[in-house]
Parts: sequence; structure tokens; C-alpha cells
Amino acid sequence: MARQILTAEHWSKLNRILLAESIYDKSDLRLTVDGLLYRMRTGCPWRDLPEGFGAWNAVYQRFRAWSQSGKWWRMANALITDPGLEWAFIDGPYAKAHQHSAGAIGPDPQAIGKSRAGLTPKLHLAVDAYGLPVEFRITGGQVHDSVVAPVLIAQLTDAQALVGDKG
Repeated sequence: MARQILTAEHWSKLNRILLAESIYDKSDLRLTVDGLLYRMRTGCPWRDLPEGFGAWNAVYQRFRAWSQSGKWWRMANALITDPGLEWAFIDGPYAKAHQHSAGAIGPDPQAIGKSRAGLTPKLHLAVDAYGLPVEFRITGGQVHDSVVAPVLIAQLTDAQALVGDKG
């Protein structure tokens, strides 16, 4: 499982961001973050999270708490440092949603909508010349790229050239 673990250099940078978000540096924090990143990368169900990352429910509860408090968004934005904006690229890929992912009760809107691929969320993404994310929006799958593109373009004030597809 060594391939999934953050390097010491990456962890030191990420740990500073976590501490700035008032996330207490518990002894299992690094293991939990590794588990969260593993789950996001593979898309496995929470219950199938390898035992090496700790109890799946503890990892899930921490993910849920950070998501509801907005800490995930702030951490993602804190990771964007010194983007190379000689070139900027925008696109909007779909992410397939599980059949049981829609219809949860709650006040928060769900970014899941009908598209040609079925029920999907859509990630509208702007990346820099190195392919690193600079700005993103998540919408339902039915939202066309041309609706969100002006918002992304407005955030790229320093870009010298912008590349996008026909959408």
C-alpha cells in the first residue's frame, strides 16, 4: 500500500494547510488523509476502504464533517499556489454517479442531473499550463459548458492564452 501514501514533502505542505483550517493534528490524521485521498482516487465504496487506513466509518465521518463545514473547498483552494498561466485550459467532463446517489433528503442542493450518460454530476474545470487545477465548479450533468465557462474565464484574469473545446 506504499504507493497510496503521501510523501513526507507532500505531507508537510498539506499538514500546514490542515492546521490553518483548525484541524487538530491527531496521531492518525495522516493515515486518515491518505485514506480519504485513496477513496477519492479509486472511487471505492467507503466500506471497501483498505483496513490499513483505519476504520472506514471513522474516515467517512471525518470526510463528512470536513465537507459540511466547507473545509474541503478551502483546502483545495489553498493548494493552488503560483499557477502557470501562460496557457489556461477549460473543459467540463462528466463523472458517473451511482444509481443510489440521487434523492437524499436535506437542504443542500445536489449537483446531479440528467445527461446523455444518465444521472451525472459535471466538473467544470480550469487548469494552468502544468495541468494543475486553478478554478472549478460542480454542477448537474445537464448544465452545458457555455453556461459555466464565463464564470471560469472571469477567474483567469492573468491567463495569456485560453484553450477550450467546442462546448
